[in-house]
Amino acid sequence: MDRIIVDLRSPLEYKIGHAKGAINISPMDIMNGVPKQLADVAKDTEVILYCISGARSNTATHILRQYGFTNLVNGVNKEQVKARYL
Repeated sequence: MDRIIVDLRSPLEYKIGHAKGAINISPMDIMNGVPKQLADVAKDTEVILYCISGARSNTATHILRQYGFTNLVNGVNKEQVKARYL
């Protein structure tokens, strides 16, 4: 199954360490429309989002759902994503 992991933390936090294969997208980019990194992604692709506490990823999940994405997971944080999906 195709899966995309999105790290919603700052670029510095992402650079220090992130889940393997995760892409870094800012929450602001998601609020301004479908981010370019997700523009060509099928709407039913599993998209796992995480931040530090799960708050930003929860908000981003709701916004992406409004854009038509249907298979969204709030992975909460990097450690939980690593344990559950990698």
